[in-house]
Amino acid sequence: QAKECNGVKVPIDTSKPNPNEVEFDNLYLDMNGIIHPCTHPEDKPAPKNEDEMMVAIFEYIDRIFNIVRPRRLLYMAIDGVAPRAKMNQQRSRRFRASKEGMEAAEEKQKIRQEILAKGGFLPPEEVKERFDSNCITPGTEFMDNLAKCLRYYIADRLNGDPGWKNLTVILSDASAPGEGEHKIMDYIRRQRAQPNHDPNTHHCLCGADADLIMLGLATHEPNFTIIREEFKPNKPKPCALCNQMGHEVKDCQGLPREKQGKHDQFADTLPVSEQEFIFIRLCVLREYLERELTMASLPFTFDFERSVDDWVFMCFFVGNDFLPHLPSLEIREGAIDRLVNIYKNVVHKTGGYLTESGFVNLQRVQMIMLAVGEVEDSIFKKRKDDDDNFKRRQKEKRKRLKRDQPAFIPGGQFSPQALGNRSSPQAISNPRQAAFEMRMHDRQNSTTAASPNTSLTPDGSPSLGGGIKRKSEDSDSEPEPEDNIRLWETGWKQRYYKNKFDVDASDEKFRRKVVQSYVEGLCWVLRYYYQGCASWNWYYPFHYAPFASDFEGIADMPSDFEKGSKPFKPLEQLMGVFPAASGNFLPPTWRKLMTDPESSIIDFYPEDFAIDLNGKKYAWQGVALLPFVDERRLRAALEEVYPDLTPEESRRNSLGGDVLFVGKHHPLCDFIVEQYKTKNAEVVDIPPELCHGIQGKLTLNDNAVLPDQVVESPVPMLRDLTQNSAVSISFKDPQFAEDFVFKATVLPGAKKPAPVLKPGDWEKTNNDGRPWRPQLGFNRDRKPVHLDQSAFRTLGHTMPRDRGMPGMYPNAVPLGAYGSPYARPLMGGQQQIPKLLSNLRPQESWRGPTPLFQQTPPQRTAGAAPLLAWNRMLQSPNQFQPAQYQGLGPMGYPQRPEDRMDRGRQVGKQGFPPPPRHRW
Repeated sequence: QAKECNGVKVPIDTSKPNPNEVEFDNLYLDMNGIIHPCTHPEDKPAPKNEDEMMVAIFEYIDRIFNIVRPRRLLYMAIDGVAPRAKMNQQRSRRFRASKEGMEAAEEKQKIRQEILAKGGFLPPEEVKERFDSNCITPGTEFMDNLAKCLRYYIADRLNGDPGWKNLTVILSDASAPGEGEHKIMDYIRRQRAQPNHDPNTHHCLCGADADLIMLGLATHEPNFTIIREEFKPNKPKPCALCNQMGHEVKDCQGLPREKQGKHDQFADTLPVSEQEFIFIRLCVLREYLERELTMASLPFTFDFERSVDDWVFMCFFVGNDFLPHLPSLEIREGAIDRLVNIYKNVVHKTGGYLTESGFVNLQRVQMIMLAVGEVEDSIFKKRKDDDDNFKRRQKEKRKRLKRDQPAFIPGGQFSPQALGNRSSPQAISNPRQAAFEMRMHDRQNSTTAASPNTSLTPDGSPSLGGGIKRKSEDSDSEPEPEDNIRLWETGWKQRYYKNKFDVDASDEKFRRKVVQSYVEGLCWVLRYYYQGCASWNWYYPFHYAPFASDFEGIADMPSDFEKGSKPFKPLEQLMGVFPAASGNFLPPTWRKLMTDPESSIIDFYPEDFAIDLNGKKYAWQGVALLPFVDERRLRAALEEVYPDLTPEESRRNSLGGDVLFVGKHHPLCDFIVEQYKTKNAEVVDIPPELCHGIQGKLTLNDNAVLPDQVVESPVPMLRDLTQNSAVSISFKDPQFAEDFVFKATVLPGAKKPAPVLKPGDWEKTNNDGRPWRPQLGFNRDRKPVHLDQSAFRTLGHTMPRDRGMPGMYPNAVPLGAYGSPYARPLMGGQQQIPKLLSNLRPQESWRGPTPLFQQTPPQRTAGAAPLLAWNRMLQSPNQFQPAQYQGLGPMGYPQRPEDRMDRGRQVGKQGFPPPPRHRW
C-alpha cells in the first residue's frame, strides 16, 4: 500500500522486486469483479457520479498491480456478449435485482410512514437517483464510456509508471464477445499452443468467482495463482432509514440517536478499511488433489492430469452458471467428497477416465451417475433428519436465551460495564433524574409488551386506529415454506416431475428429453472450459434438473453442436436479459417493445413472476420462473425497429475486438509505430522475440493511441495526456481450424513447483498430536523469525509504563547497552530507545533466497524484495530490527501507528514464543 509522508501519498515503485517474494509474469483482470464493487460498494458510501466510479476503478486496478507487479503482460477482460446458455442466468439475475430493488423501496417507504405516524424520528429522505447496476451489461453507454476511460488509464500508466515500462497491455472491452474469464482462458489456451510459449510462465488471475479455480486447473499450467478479495462476512451496515448501526430497516423504531462520547459525529460512520486480498495457489491445490485422487491397482495407467479433468467435470454436477444442480447433490452436504468417493470406487470398472481434453465419455459418466442414483433415497432422508435436528437445536437455543435474559437492564450511567475495563469509573451525575428516566422507559416498554398490537400516537398514548401486525420473529418458530415434493417420503420422483415439470413421472419420453438436454449441457460446459464456446445458441431449456437415477441409456445420446453459430449483438442481448424497468438503457422504439401491450414479445417481460424456493429458505436461493426468450421471435420483432438506430447506437451495437498497448521503452513499440507510418492495412504477425513470446495478429486501429498526440481525458477531474509516448493497435489471438483440439496436458519443459505440503498435512493427527505448520507465503525456504530473551526484555523496557501492568524489567537497561557507544543512559526516568541502527546491515543489503521457479531463465531473476521488518533474521542477541523501533515501512517511509500495531498482530499469528511471565 502507498505510504503517506507529511500528508502526501508517496507512489509505490512497482519496478522494484515483489514484496511477496515471487515474480509474476502475467496478470489477468476479470474486470466485472472490479466494476461492481467500485460502482455500488456494500461497505462504504457509494460514488456520487460516474466520474467518481471511474476513478475508483483506476485505484482498484492500481492496488492489484502494486501487489502482483506483472513483468510481461497485463490483460484486462470485460464481459462482452455471453453465450445463450449464460444469458438465461443473466436474465434471471437482472429481473430479480429489479424486482428486489422495487420491493425494498416500497417496504422502506411503508416502514418510514409507519414510524413517522407514531412520532418517530428519522432524518430527511435523501433525493438521489438510484444507480441501476443493470447498466453493467454490454451495449450500454456506461460500458462504452468505461472502455474509453480504461484506454486513457492504460496510456497514462504506460507514460508515467516505471513498473509498466516493459509491459504489454491487452484490453478486451465489452464490445468483444465472450465472458471476461473465458476470454482470458481462450488467450492462455491459444498462447500455449504456440512454439514460442514459455511453459514456466507464472500466471496470476484476479477475480472472485469460484469457477476461476476450475478454469485455472483446466489450463494445466504449473504456476497459476488467483488473487481475490478476502471475504469478511457479517460486515456492519447502517439502517437505510435512520442511518444508525445495529439494526435493519424492518427493525427500525425511529429512535433518536443517543450521544456517544466526545466525538459523537463519528459514532455511526462506517469504518473505512483498506480491502485485503488473498492468494489461492493452484499448485498447492493440485498437491492436495494428487493425494486425494491417486489410485492404486488401476486396470489402466494412472494419469494425474486426466484425473484433475475428471474432478473438474464432476464439480459441474453441484452447480454452475449454465445448469441447475442435481437435486441430490448439495455442495454444503459434502457432495464433492461423495462424488470423489463414488468415482474412486467405480473408475476401476469404467476402463478409463471420464473426459479427455474437454470431451466426455458418456458411457463412463453413466456408471458414475447411476451409482449416485442408488444412494439418492438415503441422501434425501438424511437431509430431512439433519434439517429437523438443526431446527430443534435452534428452537432450544432461542428458549434458552429467552429464559436466561434478564428482565431489566439499566441504561445510561447505570449500564453494566465490561469486566477488566481499565478506565476509571465516572461519577454519577443527577442520579434521581436518571432513575426517573429508567422507570419511565421501563413502564413504556411494559405497556408496549402487554399489548403488542397497539400503536402509539406521537404523545405516547395508545392509538385507536388499530395496530401493526405481529412480526414472525416474535414467535418461537419461523414459518416454513410449504414443501409439496417431500423428497424424504416414498413417491418423491412422481411428485417432483408433477410439480416442477407438470408431467407425470411415467412419461418416459419427456423424462428422456430432460435428461438429454442436461447431458448436452454437461458436454457443452466441459467443452466451454477446455476448448472454447462450442455453440453460441445452445441453452438448457428447463428450470430444474433431472435425478441422477434418470441417467440411464445416455451412452448413445448425441453430444455434437451446430457449427458456425454467431453471438448476439450487444443491443439484442440487452433485449434478451433486461426487465422493462431497465429499458431506459435501450433506444426508445426498442424500449417500447418491452412495455407496449400490443408488442409481439410483451410476454418476455413480465412485471411480476414467481420464485420457487425449491426446498431453500431464502428468496435469493430460489428459482425465478421466467419465460425463456424465443430467439426467432425476438429477432423478428427487432427487424422492425433496427432502422431507428442512430449512428452512435449502431456503433455500440457492433462487435469489436481486443486492443494491445505498449510504451515507448517496449521492444515492440517501434514495430507498431512503423505500421502506422507506412499505413499498412494488412494483417501482420507479432514478432514473438519482441513481445515475451506473445503471438497474434495486428491490424491498425481507427481510434488508436499514438505517440506525440494528445490523449483526451474522458473524466473531467483528470488531466489530458499532452506528452503521450504510448501506442495502441488492434490485436487478435492466433487462429486455429474449427476442429482443432487444444490438449489438456502439462507442456514439455514445464518445471513442477517445489512441493509445499508436508506429509502430515493430509492426516488428521500427526507428529505426536502437534499440527504441522503450513507454509506462509511463496518462499518455501523462508526461515521462521525468532526473538530471544534479550529482545523480549527490550520490548518490555520500551513499552509505556502507564499501562497499569508494567513489564518484568521496567527499569532495566537493555542487554548490551553498557559499554556500547550506541546506547544512551536513562535520564530522570525517561525511557529511551536504544540506538542500535548502526549494528544492522543496510536495508538494501538484505536479499531473500530466490524462489526455485525464478532461478531459470536468468533474465527473470530480478532479485527478491527486502524482507519486512519482522521477517528479518536477528544476527546476534544484541541486534534489533530498526523498522520496529523507528516506525519505518518496507520502503523507508514512516508508518502510521495502526500499521505498526497490525505488524505486531502478524507476529502473534506466526507463532513466535512469548516471553516468560511477561505482559504486553
